[in-house]
Amino acid sequence: MRAEESTAVVDRVHKWLGVLPTGWAGARLLEVAEAWTSNVDKHTVEGQPAVRLCNYVDVYKNDAITDSIDFMSASATREQIQKFRIRRDDTVITKDSETADDIGIPAFVEYEADDLICGYHLAIVRPDNRRVIPKFLYWALDSEPTARQWSVTAAGVTRVGIRSTDLNKVTFPLPPLDEQRAIAEYLDQETAQLDALVAKQEEFIGLLWERRRSAIEQRLSSVIARRTSVRHLARVVSGSGFPVSEQGQVGEELPFFKVKDLKSAVQGGALDLAEDSVSRDTAKALGASIIPKGSLAFAKVGAALLLGRVGVLPVDGCIDNNMSALVLKTAFEPSFARYVMLTFDFKRFVLPGPVPSLDMDGLREFRVPVLAYEEQRAIATYLDEQTSRIDTLIAKAEEHITLAKERRSALITAAVTGQFDVRTAGKAG
Repeated sequence: MRAEESTAVVDRVHKWLGVLPTGWAGARLLEVAEAWTSNVDKHTVEGQPAVRLCNYVDVYKNDAITDSIDFMSASATREQIQKFRIRRDDTVITKDSETADDIGIPAFVEYEADDLICGYHLAIVRPDNRRVIPKFLYWALDSEPTARQWSVTAAGVTRVGIRSTDLNKVTFPLPPLDEQRAIAEYLDQETAQLDALVAKQEEFIGLLWERRRSAIEQRLSSVIARRTSVRHLARVVSGSGFPVSEQGQVGEELPFFKVKDLKSAVQGGALDLAEDSVSRDTAKALGASIIPKGSLAFAKVGAALLLGRVGVLPVDGCIDNNMSALVLKTAFEPSFARYVMLTFDFKRFVLPGPVPSLDMDGLREFRVPVLAYEEQRAIATYLDEQTSRIDTLIAKAEEHITLAKERRSALITAAVTGQFDVRTAGKAG
């Protein structure tokens, strides 16, 4: 994040803290809780006690840590178990991320066990019950003002992280304990309704994707052709890490696509032009690959990998280091190639570890049909017609989810910063 943006974030937080209701104060995390980062990586060492790891994805994908999560098995030293065992009423946050605007994601701990410890890429926040209601602290950490501060403090080039020295510096509003409890109870109730709406839409999208995948597989399975590995028809190019100072540029020659941009590839398959851009000189200076128009981009690391989204680059551009691209040979038509790759089971080729990553060898060996260019184009046109209505429904459902999440975020921020009295709002229904 650039210096002027950092200053704007700080000013915005100060503005929030300057208009707090009577009796409220601003507090740093270190004043109401202990917070520390974990160094427990995935491994099993003979002679060490067996443990279960609460990993990055467990936190990133869940609002709460419960006993329904399938935790990873590993081992740890007795010192690590003592230091990093999570307890009920803790909040665990993601301390590392691919981008600065997607860091510090919290999950509230509702389940504890003697063998359940916090894994690498995460931090434990343990509240002081004399100063803060645990669930209020979770909601404060889940609010926009906190997220903005994390984005400022996150440091790194190819991957950003919250440094241990910055972890305790985040500042948030602190009302009296009885108001904290009321806010926590209100948000528990209100967000549950929004979360249920999102869950229904996500379930609907899942069914639509299955329908879409089935239509594609059915058409491709009817093709009589020899098959060959992807590596014979395309080469895999990894994305590049850009310093935070080089991200967010506007008006440069090359669009800079990030994982979030894959969401735009639902209808038609082509990615929308990215908001961020870089110059050719910057790309060259950083040794970044310039991906040619017509290549297929997809996530190769992180939770987004599990979604299996594939998009066609509409122009030459760069992609971030959490993505890879298939640069197609002339025998592979882009629209047809994308439909073929949408049948690739990304979930099946996820390498084990605290953060999902793609088995690139598995991708290269994926078998695809070899057809004349004209036949590929004809199949792609047919599938465009067959999937257009499904794509429209997916886009509408995605829009509903976006609006619900925006409403959820705004509600949390308004409640924890005292923009309205939750007790009055609760009585008014």
